[in-house]
Amino acid sequence: MRLRLETGRCAGHALCHVMDPDLFPLDDDGYSTVAATDLDADQVDHARRGVGACPERALVIEG
Repeated sequence: MRLRLETGRCAGHALCHVMDPDLFPLDDDGYSTVAATDLDADQVDHARRGVGACPERALVIEG
C-alpha cells in the first residue's frame, strides 16, 4: 500500500498529524508534508486513521 498527499487540497487542519505525527509530518505553517511513501504493514492502520481524519480528503491510500 502507498500513502500520498494531494498537496493542493491540504488546508492545514493537521488532523492527520494528531493521528500519527511521525507518519504525517507538518511544515512550519501546519500543512502536511507527506511524500508518496510505501507503507509497512504496521503503518497501515495509522495511515487509514490519518486519511479518515482529513476533512479535505487530501490524503490517499493506494493499493
